[in-house]
Amino acid sequence: MIKNSGSGREGECFMISFAVCLLILVCGYFTYGKFVDNIFGPDDRETPAVAINDGVDYVVMPAWKLFLVQLLNIAGLGPIFGAMQGALWGPIVFLWITFGTVFAGAVHDYFSGMLSERNNGASISEVTGKYLGPVLHNVMRVFSVVLLVMVGTVFAVGPAGLIVKLVDPNGTGAGGPFSQTTVWLAIIITYYFIATFISIDKIIGKIYPIFGICLIIMAVGVAFGIPIHGFQIPEISAHFGSMHPNGTPIWSFMFITVACGAISGFHSTQSPLMARCLKSERQGRFVFYGAMIAEGIIALVWAAAGCSLYEISADGLNTGLAAILADGQSAAIYDVCKTTMGSVGVVLAMLGVVACPITSGDTAFRSARLTLADWMKFDQGSMGHRLALCIPVLGAGAFLGFGNTLGLLSYTVIWRYFSWTNQTLAMIVLWAASVYLAQEKKNYWITVAPATFMSAVSATYFVMAPECLGMIPALKNNTLVAYPAGIIVAVLFLFLFLKAANKAAEGNRAVS
Repeated sequence: MIKNSGSGREGECFMISFAVCLLILVCGYFTYGKFVDNIFGPDDRETPAVAINDGVDYVVMPAWKLFLVQLLNIAGLGPIFGAMQGALWGPIVFLWITFGTVFAGAVHDYFSGMLSERNNGASISEVTGKYLGPVLHNVMRVFSVVLLVMVGTVFAVGPAGLIVKLVDPNGTGAGGPFSQTTVWLAIIITYYFIATFISIDKIIGKIYPIFGICLIIMAVGVAFGIPIHGFQIPEISAHFGSMHPNGTPIWSFMFITVACGAISGFHSTQSPLMARCLKSERQGRFVFYGAMIAEGIIALVWAAAGCSLYEISADGLNTGLAAILADGQSAAIYDVCKTTMGSVGVVLAMLGVVACPITSGDTAFRSARLTLADWMKFDQGSMGHRLALCIPVLGAGAFLGFGNTLGLLSYTVIWRYFSWTNQTLAMIVLWAASVYLAQEKKNYWITVAPATFMSAVSATYFVMAPECLGMIPALKNNTLVAYPAGIIVAVLFLFLFLKAANKAAEGNRAVS
């Protein structure tokens, strides 16, 4: 299904769309990122890492290490496999990755980190509860733990399959409870337990920066391997429409599919981990906004690979990409690495791809532990308290993971539910940030705009997706119902927020 090298179409040889999107991402950090940072207003107050410093979760780390660890924590398979899935719609996905990252995803990550930092490193459920009220507080506690366990499971099963593919490219890894995939899954789950239990600087702070460098090198290798091997990235102008072989609507399926490479609620569960390690608030833009920009660049590279390496049908559909994705994410990622970098670079590339989800999986379970600890007021300086939370959290992940490898549970279904809950969490966090900015009498439109957009995305998807209300035949992919429903929900949320913000402003004027 690979294209013949050099078989690009006329007008696509300069890869202008890709280059422009890459430039926007880089410039976005220095311009819009600075604008967002100025609105928040970081200062020289004592950070939780300095004030609390318990030697387990609150540990001061240098900014460069925080950046690389944050990048690995948020990256996972999302900006890789999710971006390739998004490439099924064609190069139009570049627009979502680029503008979604700059104006939504990076803003979301920045505020989830900085609001946690301003609240003693609290988990995201506690932060949103403070600004959105007690009902959503408890909803977010449950929501966050469920999401994190699903993320940890996804990022355990995926790497197990990737390792099997790397060790035995022609094998399947399948075959019962003692298959290669099951054995590797057991090893990964065991590692997750250890990494979730011990101090954050014992493993995460020491070796993750190395994996972060591998991840960056891998993305660079894929990016340069595309033109070097004669493949040409298509232009948005030549394919401004859907190229999805199944006719799946762009709105809102593409915006849910490409989450970690544009905006992802999962990131808000990871940002508090680094918020507990900041030496200064002024590191926030580099660590939180900057890491998301880096992830957007990684996603752009993988989306470009998906758009350029595989055959397109006579009627302009990405059938070649769909075929390789049908073989599983392990096969698809391995194929891209080998095609763009050959046998020399594939080992390094696969190391980055395997390390990437593993390093997100263990921090997902760690975040689940901390969310439960904040909820139950468990002191995590106590080994017994940490153990009491690690066992059920990792037990649930093991149940889901082994259920998938044994054919009892569907990985695809877990991923779909993860995708929707992921973007819904992002929506909630952005609304919480908007409330904070309104209370502080600051420009809340930088979070209200993406919050409103994501409200429409989540509501639309929920109405027509097969794993949600789309289980009802009449609603499955029914855009005539879902599109208006999404708009109504977004407008309603916006109205309720503006009403509350105006009421608060009037109250402040009356007091003054």
